[in-house]
Amino acid sequence: MITLGIDPGLNRTGYAVLERTASGPVLREGGVLRSTLGKTLAERVFEIGHGLREVIQEFRPAAMAIEQVFSHGQFPKTAVLMAHARGAILFVARDHGLPVVHYTPTQIKRLLTGSGRAGKEQIQRAIQHELGLPTLLEPNDVADAAAIALCHYHMACAEQTLRLAE
Repeated sequence: MITLGIDPGLNRTGYAVLERTASGPVLREGGVLRSTLGKTLAERVFEIGHGLREVIQEFRPAAMAIEQVFSHGQFPKTAVLMAHARGAILFVARDHGLPVVHYTPTQIKRLLTGSGRAGKEQIQRAIQHELGLPTLLEPNDVADAAAIALCHYHMACAEQTLRLAE
């Protein structure tokens, strides 16, 4: 089973393609979908959606896991711009019939490190260790997308274990 993890953003959307294997999770690809500064909002949203469509068509994931974003009162414009990118991402996922699962940053941190308040470096080290990577994932957008995909990987494994126990 392949899961696509998404760290949404209008300037940069991180993605990670994670495959479930008999020996555990394997990172097949990670990258960043970029929009072009200076283009219209509609063009930038289209660029994110188009790039995501290519990733989905290449890897054929069974599900997409995306970070649930909360707005901060001091940055309302950022939240609105993020919502545009998320809209394009969710549209493309639905257009491909992908189930979408949303995880909060606290859920992701708690599942990977045991603490919902873990810092970026602690999360990156957990990802590096779990995926057996020689170095930390860079940039942060890819690392965050891998964390989201890993969160879904563990949640899906837990659900499967519960079904087998019934």
